[in-house]
Amino acid sequence: MARKKRREPETASITSATHDGRGIAAVSGKKVFVAGALPGETVEFIRRKSRRNFDEAELLDVIQASEDRIQAKCAAFGRCGGCSLQHVDEDYQRAIKFQTLKDNLERIAKVEPESWLEPLAGPVWAYRRRARLAVKDVPAKGRVLVGFRERHAPFITDMHRCEVLAPPVDGLIDALSELIAKLSIRARLPQIEIAVAENATAMVFRVLDAPSETDTEHLRGFGAMNDCRIYLQPGGLDSLQLIQPVKIDEPLYYTLPEFDIRIDFEPIDFVQVNGDINRRMVDFALQQLDPGKQDRVLDLYCGIGNFSLPLARRAGTVLGIEGEKSLVARAAENAAGNDLENVDFRVADLSRIDGSEAWIKAGWDRLLLDPARSGAAEVVARMPLLNPERIVYVSCHPGTLARDAGILVHEHGYRLESAGIIDMFPHTAHVESIAVFRRT
Repeated sequence: MARKKRREPETASITSATHDGRGIAAVSGKKVFVAGALPGETVEFIRRKSRRNFDEAELLDVIQASEDRIQAKCAAFGRCGGCSLQHVDEDYQRAIKFQTLKDNLERIAKVEPESWLEPLAGPVWAYRRRARLAVKDVPAKGRVLVGFRERHAPFITDMHRCEVLAPPVDGLIDALSELIAKLSIRARLPQIEIAVAENATAMVFRVLDAPSETDTEHLRGFGAMNDCRIYLQPGGLDSLQLIQPVKIDEPLYYTLPEFDIRIDFEPIDFVQVNGDINRRMVDFALQQLDPGKQDRVLDLYCGIGNFSLPLARRAGTVLGIEGEKSLVARAAENAAGNDLENVDFRVADLSRIDGSEAWIKAGWDRLLLDPARSGAAEVVARMPLLNPERIVYVSCHPGTLARDAGILVHEHGYRLESAGIIDMFPHTAHVESIAVFRRT
């Protein structure tokens, strides 16, 4: 059997960049995508993955730097897969994301908005209130690794703090490593889910084996010392067990002060990772939707009520639809907690609707869409049945937004009034965006 050719460092000039900010070099007629390299630079790299039409490479050294390059704040940048754009400033990052959105709308939807929105921007450090940290006991390193996966390998990054995680978790990486090293189940604890609310911080330890009494004491002691709520998750989402403190006076929550709304959530519920940007996004989306007291508003993929509850402050009637039963229950609880009687919630798998559902034909003046990465294809296909005057579409994937926008404009008679990016994930290539449609 032929031996696999050993990869060696190479040097090349970077001539352009991908939509996610990777530099592109042409070497022997094949494109090489070099993470962390910028156009105009000469770099040393090593190929890590081979594809048919291109290779992916790790940046080893910058021989001649671009004027746009800055010093990354995080010591783990380049190895850690959590961030990919710390080597350029925030304006450059937003320009990359804007171009990605623009190119997707032009190429896939074949449409351009009547106006481009200014980017929704906010804090770029210590912003991430939700995260899933991987855990691995690595005897060769003499420590338990806690952090994000490496950029070019499935290993966990050897890191000591995280500049994008919200306090106090940003500075607790080493403390978590030391805690887990004390546990008898340290090899059977693969991840920690983090949730930083306005009133408390929660950590959910995924455990494959039951902790011993001594393990539990260590976990409780860590929670008490760092003022964190500690949960165990031995199984599915319904297996959550609070172990520190013994009981809590109130659930985790965040607020939307502009609407006098408080939203309670469980530590494993989906909430937007960037609290400051979420407040701005909700406020902006409602401005664009512009509901009045006579309007009936439909909020699809509503989650725990992030948009539905503020909408209920402005609209006559609001209905939120979500596929996850537990989230719908939480949304209803949040409506009651905010004394809102004009909003209702239902469970429905929006990827399986067929147009016969009663709520589709109930008559809606405004529509808010906030789907997952797969987009809202089944909903968009049935837009003539819904027939709202205005649509605000919040997207976490520009490709599926563009696909759906093309159908709305070319098949269902909507105008794309405006679109723009939401800088929900600074220092990453993730593109969150918003688009506003009006029925012609």
